[in-house]
Amino acid sequence: MKKLAVLLLASGLGFGANSAVQANEVRVPVGAQKQSSVETPKRGISKSQVRKKFGEPSSVKGPVGSPPITTWHYGNMTVYFEYNHVVHAVVHAG
Repeated sequence: MKKLAVLLLASGLGFGANSAVQANEVRVPVGAQKQSSVETPKRGISKSQVRKKFGEPSSVKGPVGSPPITTWHYGNMTVYFEYNHVVHAVVHAG
């Protein structure tokens, strides 16, 4: 009888812990997403091409990790490089 009570108690605590962990998912339809008019560097171009077109970044961080990722910050965007080439550019909100 004690084993049954312990089992019921343990399973009840387990359900309680699981039900306390929840996440909300926000879905925005593609047509409703705000498109930015800010021009960003295209994936694959070199650091020198970015510098030539967009100028000197306001700050540089990295390289960090393996492969090495370097981050260039501009007033309206951040550009991410893997080695010497753009892998991503993000326009700042606002």
